[in-house]
Amino acid sequence: MDRFAVVKVSGAVFDLQNKGGEIVRRVAQQLAMAAEIGWRVAAVAGGGNIARIYIGAARDLGASEAALDELGILITRANAELLIAALGGHAYPSVPQTLGELLSASASNRRIIVMGGLQPGQSTNAVAALAAESLGAEILVNATDVDGVYTEDPRKNPGAVKLRSVSVDDLARLLSGAGHRAGTYELLDHVSIHILGRSSIPTVVTSYDGILAALKGEDVGTRITY
Repeated sequence: MDRFAVVKVSGAVFDLQNKGGEIVRRVAQQLAMAAEIGWRVAAVAGGGNIARIYIGAARDLGASEAALDELGILITRANAELLIAALGGHAYPSVPQTLGELLSASASNRRIIVMGGLQPGQSTNAVAALAAESLGAEILVNATDVDGVYTEDPRKNPGAVKLRSVSVDDLARLLSGAGHRAGTYELLDHVSIHILGRSSIPTVVTSYDGILAALKGEDVGTRITY
C-alpha cells in the first residue's frame, strides 16, 4: 500500500533573484530520495518573494484582494512547474489545480506530484493540509527557511527559543497575530491550523534542508502535537 507524505515547500525556496535554482535543486533531490525509500510525495509550492512583488504592485494599481489571491496562485503554480522541471521523470508532468485533480494524479505511476495554490482566500499551507487529509498522508512536512517553530521570529529576535514540539492550540496562540491578506501568510494560518487539528495530521516544521530527515523519522524541526 502506498505511503503518502505531503511536503509544503516554502516560497523562499523559489527566490531565484537571490539564490538561483540551487535550493530548488536541493529540495528536488530530497524529494527524489524520499520516493526511492518508499514514499509517494505530494509537494505544495508556496509563492514567496516573487508573489509578494507581484501582489504588492497589483495592490498599488488598485486590484481587489480576490484578484491578488488569484495572482498569487498563478505564481505558486509557476513555482510548482519549476520544481517539476528539477524532478524530471520522478514527477507527475502537470500541476493539479483542484483536489480532484490531485487524487487523479495520485492514481498514476509517478511517485511525486507537485501543486500550488487552489483558490482565493486559502494559503498554500491550507492547501498542504487539505492535500494531506485527502490523500490520508502519514506525515506533513512544512519546509521553511527556518528550522522549526520558535517562541518568536528568530530572524528578528536572536533570543527566540526553538520548540521541539508544540500543541496545535499553542501554535494557534503563537500565530494569532498573523495577517490574512494576500501575500502575507506566514508559517501557518488559522485555516491550515484548523485543518491540522480536525484530522490530527502528523506534522513536522523544519528547514527545507531537513525534508528527507523528517521523512526518515529523524528528530528534526518541531513536531505539532494534538
